[in-house]
Amino acid sequence: MANAVKVYTDGASSGNPGPGGYGVVLQWRGHEKELAEGFRKTTNNRMELLAVIVALESLKRPGLEVHVWSDSKYVVDAVEKRWVFGWEKKAYKDKKNPDLWKRFLRIYRQHRVRFHWIKGHNNHPLNERCDRLAVAASQAPTEVDTWYEQNEN
Repeated sequence: MANAVKVYTDGASSGNPGPGGYGVVLQWRGHEKELAEGFRKTTNNRMELLAVIVALESLKRPGLEVHVWSDSKYVVDAVEKRWVFGWEKKAYKDKKNPDLWKRFLRIYRQHRVRFHWIKGHNNHPLNERCDRLAVAASQAPTEVDTWYEQNEN
């Protein structure tokens, strides 16, 4: 795991739906980068998944070994238990967030990604940092989750 990109993610939503945001910390070979963005109306699960997507999309080249730590059972289990691949085969029938799952699979397949679940709000420094980034972003939203607002209301 020495050459792997380490990714920590979290999503937040005040109300579900409500204003939301994501926070990401990426680490690689002694470098660190934070990403965060807020949306005026979305859900917690969308922000959890979008955090992972944005992190993977920010990588500069394909084929990297990536380890993602998330406190979202929704995201971690969907991938590690391979549910999302079944959803894809069934065209995401009756599944939430198909726009994000499609986007996720496009970028996921460009890397070698492993997910690790971490208990949220358990004093893990990087998870707590991602949480602070996500909450702060949700409190000052600048973006519109267009797909969600057009399809889920």
